[in-house]
Amino acid sequence: MAKAKKKEKKKFKISLNLVLIIQLAIMLGVSIFITNTVSSRTKESSDAHMAMTTEERSQVIMNYVELSERQLSDFSKARQVTDLLKKVSGKSDELTADVKDMSVEELQKIAQAYTVEFGTAIPSCEGVWIGTWETKVLTHSHSEKSIGMTTRDNEEEIEEKTLRYLQNKLEASGKSVYNTGIIQSPASGEQIVSMYQAIYDKTTGKPIGLVGMGIRTDALIKTLDRISGANKNMDDEKNKEKYGNSELKDANYLMIHSASSTYLFVPDEEKINTEVEVPELKKLCEEYKNGNEEEEGKVEYKVNGTEYVASYVFIPKYKWLFLVSASQKDVYALSSGMRMFLIVFGYILLILTIVFFLISKRQEKINQKLVSTIAKNSQTRQSLNTAMFKDVLTNANNRVSFSMDMENVEVSAQKPCYFMMFNILGFSEINARYGNDAGDRLLVRTVETLTEVFPGKSVYRTGSDEFVVMIPSEGGQPAPDQVMNDVNTAFRQLMVPEKIENLGAIYPKYKIAVIRRSGPADTSVVAALKEMTNIKGEATYGMIDYREL
Repeated sequence: MAKAKKKEKKKFKISLNLVLIIQLAIMLGVSIFITNTVSSRTKESSDAHMAMTTEERSQVIMNYVELSERQLSDFSKARQVTDLLKKVSGKSDELTADVKDMSVEELQKIAQAYTVEFGTAIPSCEGVWIGTWETKVLTHSHSEKSIGMTTRDNEEEIEEKTLRYLQNKLEASGKSVYNTGIIQSPASGEQIVSMYQAIYDKTTGKPIGLVGMGIRTDALIKTLDRISGANKNMDDEKNKEKYGNSELKDANYLMIHSASSTYLFVPDEEKINTEVEVPELKKLCEEYKNGNEEEEGKVEYKVNGTEYVASYVFIPKYKWLFLVSASQKDVYALSSGMRMFLIVFGYILLILTIVFFLISKRQEKINQKLVSTIAKNSQTRQSLNTAMFKDVLTNANNRVSFSMDMENVEVSAQKPCYFMMFNILGFSEINARYGNDAGDRLLVRTVETLTEVFPGKSVYRTGSDEFVVMIPSEGGQPAPDQVMNDVNTAFRQLMVPEKIENLGAIYPKYKIAVIRRSGPADTSVVAALKEMTNIKGEATYGMIDYREL
């Protein structure tokens, strides 16, 4: 009998060990899964941040260039410019009486004074000038020694640099600015964004001259550097404190002309205007040299043994590839650190489990461990259960919470209930233009405003950009007029612009609808509200759609 009991006890011990082994295998599997998932998500987040930074900077470049083009267009319309070119081209009969008898030299002196005044008022202007149709310089804002010089002729071996090529491009551009892109200035030797605009005779419609302008690219780079994010000077204590943990703290800007496969911006200034030597970047130039649509993407490459990752935007108008580039070690530092942390955590977990396996010989200790584990799991389930009913970003009730509340709410003729929807109009465009962080702030602000105007009432986020407020009533209170007054108050507060640093302000618009339900209610009220907002469109203060159902 005693022998049988001993055998039974041993059998139980083996079963318990098997349970611990299975537990170990499961925990290791979970650790590996968590490691891969978190690392992957962190890497995706880093790529998204880099892509957003690149897109933002490329828009800054476009705005900078387009502003310069508008300034040149304004210069071309000045009377001093047209008077001089009419005189030089033999169109004196079109001049007004006060300047008809003036000599070319007198008009040139007046135009030179205006050119200097105009050019010196433009920050980072390398030079603005007036020239004949054959590119003979008549005035120049920053280099008087350039006056009389002819910048282009037809003897040039490179077709794109000949006078004929420039004239054809100017005629094709009509009265718009022709931007030649980034070149080395023939006047100063500096790297500039070069642009021209033809001046036409109003009678014949033929060109009588041109104006040109160059903007130094170093000013464009400084403009980019002033923006938060990449390419900051980490020797500066303020920058180090603010951006020291950013994966883009040591990033650099690259600009490549895809058609010629040459560097326009590059950290090593000696490589400017030289051919791209990195195979991956040359392949990118080949892919986009004839591109006609703006595109973005990511490229990885190696230089001197260092692996880099770059997010790029292709600007088809100028055949520019703009890249924000950083070492993979920096960009994915958080991902690598998270992976290492979880690996170490997995080893620690393994060691602890083995130690526990060796020392846990007594059933009582095993039971204590199981009870502790069950309690932790119970707390986790409770936390998850709470999280199921709240929107993480805005802390509003979510769609699941709305569905459950609809099952429990009592709505009848004696106890009607108001449901109102606030739908942000064009929310996806706001995210695209101002970024997801700005969109998130607008969502949070919407919930905060609704909670303030409707204190103690249930606010739900029923979609990515739509919110529903539920207001039960009893004894005729609140009355419809009072509810609509509160809705208009909320609408007025929601329409206040949201300022976005460096990007201006968001002027939010909403679609709003209100329903007073006097019968049993369910989740179909959301569909009814959405249909009302779609029919009515953008809300107008004091004219919000209201219905009795």
